[in-house]
Amino acid sequence: MAMSTKNEDRRVEWSAGPLRAPKTALLIAQRIVSDITENGRQPGDVLPSERAMVAEYDVGRATVREALRFLEMQGVIRIKPGVNGGPVVVAPTFRNLASTIALLLQLSDAPFRDVIEVRLVLDPALAAHAATRITKAQLAEIRASIDRMAAGLDDLELFRAENKRFHDIVSWTSGNYLFGYLIESLQWITSGTIRRESTLARRKRVLKGHTAVYDAIASRDPDKAFSSMRKHMAEWAREAERDFPELLDAPPRWDQFPV
Repeated sequence: MAMSTKNEDRRVEWSAGPLRAPKTALLIAQRIVSDITENGRQPGDVLPSERAMVAEYDVGRATVREALRFLEMQGVIRIKPGVNGGPVVVAPTFRNLASTIALLLQLSDAPFRDVIEVRLVLDPALAAHAATRITKAQLAEIRASIDRMAAGLDDLELFRAENKRFHDIVSWTSGNYLFGYLIESLQWITSGTIRRESTLARRKRVLKGHTAVYDAIASRDPDKAFSSMRKHMAEWAREAERDFPELLDAPPRWDQFPV
């Protein structure tokens, strides 16, 4: 779908203007991340104290604190309170990416149907990838998700969880981190935007769609996997268009997707 003229004008407006040098705090945040990766630090590892960072990076305490606050917002660290506290490495998740995507879409006044369009393109392609790359363990994970959904069709929260898990697993079989994080993020934005009181009949249709995709992937047939996922996603898109046109025309809201 073509982006509206309003959004094109806004994008140009935001892109205009001279490039500015990064703030010192941002540069320090980037150095901290470099130190984390170069030193092989893992989630749970404690970083040097604020005082040590002031000395190491030769900047003021306020600059280090601003850098640490920025990294905390990005999901890179958490600040452990107490006498023996300080910055601790954590692992960012798809929620960090989803929050940023939602923020960009809201500020661009981009409709939720843009998310649907991306899903209609990516999900079938990733199902085709899965048919050629999936491992036995991943295939078993998909089968288990389908079985759990089938056994708990009356449980709406379980249905939603397994619906997300199914698409997440398919995307991660690509072996591509960006595909995995992107689909997880878009799936979260999708489920957070359209939280319909799903009927049993619709849940059965979703289960049927997942089963068809699974069968195609299990047969190692990429063309069949693509068409099965495309059919499944197109059916979902038609139902959303029919039942929630006002949601599709509105942008996702950043405050719906806290990190």
